[in-house]
Amino acid sequence: NNSEEINRRTGAENEFVVLKKDVDGAYMNKIELASKSDSLNDEIEFLKALFEMELSQMQQQVSDTSVVLSMDNNRNLDLNSIIAEVKAQYEDIANRSRTEAESWYQTKYEELQVTAGRHGDDLRSVKTEISDLNRMIQRLRSEIDGVKKQVMF
Repeated sequence: NNSEEINRRTGAENEFVVLKKDVDGAYMNKIELASKSDSLNDEIEFLKALFEMELSQMQQQVSDTSVVLSMDNNRNLDLNSIIAEVKAQYEDIANRSRTEAESWYQTKYEELQVTAGRHGDDLRSVKTEISDLNRMIQRLRSEIDGVKKQVMF
C-alpha cells in the first residue's frame, strides 16, 4: 500500500513538473506577443508621424510655388505679351506640381492605409493569441492546483 502511495505521489509530481513547464512556456510566449504588440503600435505611431510630416512639407512646397508666382506677376513689365507668356508658363508649372503633389499624397495615403490595416490585423491576431494563452494558463494553473491537492492527500 505504501509503494502504491509512493507511485501515486511520484506520478503526481511528474505531472506537476510537466504542467509547470507548459505554464512557463505559455507565459513566455505571452510576454513575447505582448512586446510584439507594443512594437507594432510604435510602428503605427511612427508611420502616422512620418505621414503628417511629409504632408506638411508637401503643403509648404505648394505654397512656396504660389509665392514665386505672385512675385513674378507683380513685376511691372511693359511687354504685356511676355508677361502673359511667363504667367501662363508659371500657372502650367504650378498646376502640374499641384497635380503631382496631390497624386503623390494620394499614393502615400493609400500605402499608409494598407500598412496600418496590416498592422491592425497583426495586432488583432496577436491579441487573440494572448487571450488564448491566458485561457490556457488559467486551465493549466487549475490543473496544477488539482495535482497539488492530490499530492497532499
